[in-house]
Amino acid sequence: MKPFWLLLRRNPNYRATWMGQVVSEVGDHFNSIAVLSLTLHLTGSGLAVGAVMVSRVLPAILAAPVAGVLLDRMDRKKIMILSDLVRSAIALLFIVIPIYKQTWLLYLLSGMLTFAAPFFTSGRSAILPRVATGEELHSANALTQTTSWLTLSIGTMLGGISIMQFGYEWAFVANSASFLFSAWAISSLRSPIGHFRPEGVPLKIAKRTAWGQDFFESLRYMRQAPLILAIALAGAGWATGGGAAQILFTLFGEVVYKRGAGGIGLIWGFAGIGLVIGGISGHRLGRRLGFAAYKNAVFICFLVHGISYMLFSAMPTIWWALVFIVLSRVAMGINSVLNKTLLLTHVPDQFRGRVFTTVDMMMNATMMISMSVAGIATGVFPIRTIGVVAGALSTSTAVFWLWGNLAGRMPEPRLESGVEEEFEGPVVAA
Repeated sequence: MKPFWLLLRRNPNYRATWMGQVVSEVGDHFNSIAVLSLTLHLTGSGLAVGAVMVSRVLPAILAAPVAGVLLDRMDRKKIMILSDLVRSAIALLFIVIPIYKQTWLLYLLSGMLTFAAPFFTSGRSAILPRVATGEELHSANALTQTTSWLTLSIGTMLGGISIMQFGYEWAFVANSASFLFSAWAISSLRSPIGHFRPEGVPLKIAKRTAWGQDFFESLRYMRQAPLILAIALAGAGWATGGGAAQILFTLFGEVVYKRGAGGIGLIWGFAGIGLVIGGISGHRLGRRLGFAAYKNAVFICFLVHGISYMLFSAMPTIWWALVFIVLSRVAMGINSVLNKTLLLTHVPDQFRGRVFTTVDMMMNATMMISMSVAGIATGVFPIRTIGVVAGALSTSTAVFWLWGNLAGRMPEPRLESGVEEEFEGPVVAA
């Protein structure tokens, strides 16, 4: 934990980013629990829950190419602030849903909220090597992801409890206010060169109109760096089962274990605890693993994750289920930290916005399909059966990763210029 505290104490830019992240993400999870619980209460349908989840994913997929190009053309700080302000306004509109009880508003507002999200989340990833360089980068990546998972745990638990005590409107107002705080925090970032545009990109590039050309240029780069592409495909592979999990957590909490909004918050909260443990473990491992060991660790973690999720789906009580969901998320937390550190240290600055949005787009597209199928399946098959199948699909990613590694198809890509001399994390050492 010491490297995290030192980073927060010594780096004011990262500290501001982190503070905004903590508050806005807790607010996000208040919104998520409220929306999922409200959907189930208004409709009583697992298919409707799936439809809401799709409405929260599809717009992010559509926004990704535009967000990626803008983030690689313009000042990333300004784009992130604008995203926060837009999301604050949209989040406040959710308070009309408990009053008028119009289900279509859940789909519309959820879609609008998530359309604006990639402009911020991928922007935060893209500027991370600018606000935390050299030896700080691995710790900054681990802390950023671990914080996301800690806020998942805190936000979902508090969200479930507060909704039961104070109602849905409270959660929506808190979410709106959290985005305003994040915008204020990001506005305090300072760059020694006066802006947060990508290196070597002049201001006039924003006037270019070749959006498609810019986007496909990043795809060509990923194709020429097989390990970068493999990480993107692994995220999509996880999402074949991970998308279904987004729906199943709600159904396990509300229907299988009959715990209401509190049950949903409990499952999401313990999943967050597992991810936090995984993030801390991934930070420690990332400083010790060589490149070959890193690839083996990814395989093992995918295997543990999938099997644990299958066991989670079969447990007779919520307390045993929580044990296995924690174990599943520990494995995924380790994977996420290791893989993202590799992306941060290998992807050139001029491609970073597009690569991160593309990686997210591939994962979100797969998640959308998985959620859609799982939502339809809830009307036909038992919820536990769907969970076991979802776990098996995620486990299959380990097989494809192992095949690619043994076949020699995942060589280490070239480090980004300037990182090799500064970054000391063995995860990128051959």
